[in-house]
Amino acid sequence: MNDEMVFGKNPVLELLKSGKPVNKVLFVTEGPGGRNQDIISLLRERSIPYQFVDRQSLDRLTNRERHQGMLAYIAAREYASVEDMLALAEERQEAPFILMLDEIEDPHNLGALLRTVDAVGAHGVIIPKRRSVTLTGTVAKTSAGAVEHVLVARVSNLVQTLQELKKKGCWVSGAEAGGKVAFEADLTGSRVIVIGSEGKGISRLLRENCDELVSLPMRGKVSSLNASVAGSVMLYEVLRQRTDRTTKTSP
Repeated sequence: MNDEMVFGKNPVLELLKSGKPVNKVLFVTEGPGGRNQDIISLLRERSIPYQFVDRQSLDRLTNRERHQGMLAYIAAREYASVEDMLALAEERQEAPFILMLDEIEDPHNLGALLRTVDAVGAHGVIIPKRRSVTLTGTVAKTSAGAVEHVLVARVSNLVQTLQELKKKGCWVSGAEAGGKVAFEADLTGSRVIVIGSEGKGISRLLRENCDELVSLPMRGKVSSLNASVAGSVMLYEVLRQRTDRTTKTSP
């Protein structure tokens, strides 16, 4: 059995009752009023995503072991909330510094970004509940231990979350080709950096809710950078500017 998944009704139910972090639960498709309404109610109560799939999909995922129409993916660690990140910033007496990821699907990209977030001292990472990689074992391994130190929140609506952060005084910079060169932008103060998906970039609604778009200069033949590389450069530019500002204002 893959150590990132549990299958069978009783094992999945016991996992949920234990309070351990869960990324998502898969069910074999059932009609209304199916046998798993008790578990689905528990998932809704804990805001855990779930999905209905055909039986062949679960057969394949479990190597045809007895799954009883149910499989749960275990998270590498507990998820935090956006409020936890703001509280951490307040505890450190720092302006909030948060990374938001729009539908990043490669676990190696998320793991690498968690490592950079820890390195620059940012206060957390926000990912969507749908169409995004979660805190899997691969992410944990790629992060080289950073997953244990970085707050990660999963939210239902990135745009709504962004709007709430703006109300709390955060300025939002979206990393997008054609934007102002990041090295010439003011990235100090309360800041959210938005990085788009590997293929599509930042979605339209999210882009429209950014306060500004910033980009990295490209002098070579390729037109874009890997999401984790671009995100890491952006995060370090924020750190550089914060460090410069602190140095200049120190007595």
